[in-house]
Amino acid sequence: MFSKIYFIKNLVTHQKLLCLSLLSLVCINVFANSANSQNSNHLTFEQTIKIAQKNDPWLTGNKHQQRAITAMSQVANTLPDPKVSLALANLPTDGFDFSQESMTQFKVGFTQMFPRGNSLSIKSRQLRLQSQAYPFQRQDRKAKVAVTVGSLWLDAYRIQQSINLIEKNRSLFEQLADIAQANYSSALGKIRQQDIVRAQLELTRLEDRVVQLAQQQSSYKGMLSRWLSNFAVSSTDELPIASITKLDDLQLSRLQLSNNLPEITLLNSKFIYNDNGGPVATLLNYFAAHPAVIALDKKILASKTNINLAEQKYQPEWGVNASYGYRADDVMGSSRADLFSLGVTFDLPLFTESRQDMEVNAAISQTEAVKTERILLLRRLLAAYASGKGRLLRVNERKSLYRKQLLPQIQDQAEASLTAYTNDDGDFAEVVRSRIAVLNTEIDDLGIRVEQQKIILALNYLFIGSLPQNKTAFTATYNGASHEFN
Repeated sequence: MFSKIYFIKNLVTHQKLLCLSLLSLVCINVFANSANSQNSNHLTFEQTIKIAQKNDPWLTGNKHQQRAITAMSQVANTLPDPKVSLALANLPTDGFDFSQESMTQFKVGFTQMFPRGNSLSIKSRQLRLQSQAYPFQRQDRKAKVAVTVGSLWLDAYRIQQSINLIEKNRSLFEQLADIAQANYSSALGKIRQQDIVRAQLELTRLEDRVVQLAQQQSSYKGMLSRWLSNFAVSSTDELPIASITKLDDLQLSRLQLSNNLPEITLLNSKFIYNDNGGPVATLLNYFAAHPAVIALDKKILASKTNINLAEQKYQPEWGVNASYGYRADDVMGSSRADLFSLGVTFDLPLFTESRQDMEVNAAISQTEAVKTERILLLRRLLAAYASGKGRLLRVNERKSLYRKQLLPQIQDQAEASLTAYTNDDGDFAEVVRSRIAVLNTEIDDLGIRVEQQKIILALNYLFIGSLPQNKTAFTATYNGASHEFN
């Protein structure tokens, strides 16, 4: 835009050229911000999480597992099918004549077994308890997806905005390099050849940084595309290539993010910002309502029924059998009475030390093992809370330090070095160094703000038990407007 201005030697001094170059940079930045604000088709933080949760096949599989367990709970409370037997009994082998012998008969038998004690109802209750854990598993999964995908979005956003910052500042460095070349050629100011080389070197370094960031951006977009894809295959055993739909949503070039950084509302901030940290017992009450913990509670209850189920094996297993035998008339034509039999069978659990006692002990140990899973989970939640709280407090301190002191000081230094240079009282290399420092500080500030939102996202996962039922994510603010999403 200003390429024709640089070499006006007699009309414009090098001081005015520098001012014009900075003015051009401001115009470019304003235009870029305006263009970014108008791009409303990019994926926002909220949209990305919603799409990832909607397209998560794990949730569908979990629903099918719950339906299978629920159906099995109904099956488990049903008596086994009776058995029917058909037989020819006592048929003579010398002539195979059905009416020759009085013992010969056509026999129809019926057998029904009755499981031990209340094992049927106990097994059905156990399966029902297992099925009750699945909704909480899905709630926990959705929250984990929100944390994972949200963190990926924030990382990709940081890379995207870092590239934007470099691109915006590259215009200024190009202006400085051109001005240095122009002033060196016209012998204005104290420009030396090494200043020209330094300006070109910084441009090359900026280009290298953009390439590195673009490489990281591709990596994050690839990880995001895994969660955003609605790709699904047929349920047939053999999957021909033609049955795979075109995966347009996996094209990384089409995956663009919004330029708005969300401000995620921190759940239960009173614990985070409390100097004492809150009593552990109160925290445990919150964590006890966590979906992952409730799912384990259901698993513990289901495991306890294993003990009752094992105790039923001390009871005998009963069976009833009945049979009807049809006999033909004898060889003289006299009729014979048909025969009817009825019997009861049962086993005797006498040797309990090596079987029943051991099965009860095994069931007790399994229940205690599941209880230790719950203890370990609560410990992990407590440790994650302590770690997240400390990190958030330190990040808040850094954010405040950057916004209130470091950024203003760096900008003042850059302006001072530029003013000194334009008054022939400064060094061109110092101007370049100060502008690089401003750029690096802005990128660091961006990273701090993104890291703050990632930590809040992880901390909110710990307190999702305090949200209303079926609410597994959080509230984010964009440009002053709040958006709640699951």
